[in-house]
Amino acid sequence: MFYVDTSLLVAYYCPEALSEKAEIFLTAHSPLSISTLTELEIFSAVSRKVREKGLHRATASRILAKFLSHLDGRFYTCFSVETQHVRLARDWIGQFNTSLKSLDAIHLAVASLEGVTLVTGDRDLAESAKILATDVMLIEPDE
Repeated sequence: MFYVDTSLLVAYYCPEALSEKAEIFLTAHSPLSISTLTELEIFSAVSRKVREKGLHRATASRILAKFLSHLDGRFYTCFSVETQHVRLARDWIGQFNTSLKSLDAIHLAVASLEGVTLVTGDRDLAESAKILATDVMLIEPDE
């Protein structure tokens, strides 16, 4: 099973440089998982695109409706973020040997403790995962 990071999901639902590769990966692999944190982050990312004039409101509403229909249709297994995930994220950040930010650390901890491979478009997160000996797959756009 793969845990899909928000960076890859946003590229799947919104036009970006990584969109084609995100679509290829997500449509070719199953089962896929996310967390309750991912739900919040995708709404935040789409909202930011609207505020920055990168998306029209109507388009953003359609994107979020599609995402919610995928959740309802069980396209993703959704893990709840629990205390154990937060504590592992905290402990990893406290090692001072990665560039992990708080929310990325939680995503990584969920993937690690749930025994799934993190799939991300974030190079820094992938590097942190490697440092912490957590299974990760980096998907990058063609340059």
